Amino acid sequence: MFEVKASMAGSVWKITAEEGSKINDGEDVVILESMKMEIPIPAETSGTIKELKVSEGDFVNEGDVIAIIEA
Repeated sequence: MFEVKASMAGSVWKITAEEGSKINDGEDVVILESMKMEIPIPAETSGTIKELKVSEGDFVNEGDVIAIIEA
């Protein structure tokens, strides 16, 4: 299992993947909004999204786990 982590602090603006869906390496999982910029957070491996740890509107800090991917 692999963890997708926030690369910076911000609000979860949009979730672009669903639990149980297949995702490819480099595909966006969520988009954060920080200082009026949109920051995509991509998957670092291909697999299935086992669990999303955030909801739209949640605030995350750098290093927080956003999702878990099962290869």
